[in-house]
Amino acid sequence: MPELLVDFITSLDGYAAADGWPGWWGLQGPEYLAWLGEQPEADFTVLLGATTYRVMSRFAAANEPGTDALAGMSKVVFSTTLSEPLGWANTQLVAGDAVEAVREMKARDSKSMRTIGSLTLCRSLLNAGLVDRFRLVLFPVITGSSGRERIYDGYPDVALDMISSRTFDGRIQLLEYVPTILPGPPGTDTVNA
Repeated sequence: MPELLVDFITSLDGYAAADGWPGWWGLQGPEYLAWLGEQPEADFTVLLGATTYRVMSRFAAANEPGTDALAGMSKVVFSTTLSEPLGWANTQLVAGDAVEAVREMKARDSKSMRTIGSLTLCRSLLNAGLVDRFRLVLFPVITGSSGRERIYDGYPDVALDMISSRTFDGRIQLLEYVPTILPGPPGTDTVNA
């Protein structure tokens, strides 16, 4: 069965973006950019929500570093606000329920999937128990006053078992986990029941 990887790029304080900051908080280095170009998930289908699609397709159109690899990848965007034809190559639009669509894709397809950003989509997929692997690329910045799009708001309690880690350019951390949704904090009656 194909796996589903949730993939976030985040500040240390858990924001997906910050007002006035460039992509990757301006800290992308040669090791990180090389990894983006060679990562093993290049053959995965990329799942996006409408907001992330708009941002990433603009980055790609502007030839932002690291977006060239995404251009050739198969992408599915879940949206009721976008309409076809979509301007970013290799992108399919799905207007129906994302959780059901991904559940069907996992059951019938052999190709694994990954997300990029898409906070609401990822939250829904995790709550539905469809996420097999959770990856964070943690940039060494705190965006307390300018941060926006808090990643974990609305998430359930989740235990994360680390399966790998790596440091890029002496400062950027890649952390990969297998998630397990918890019914409540460890040691409470809801967990032990």
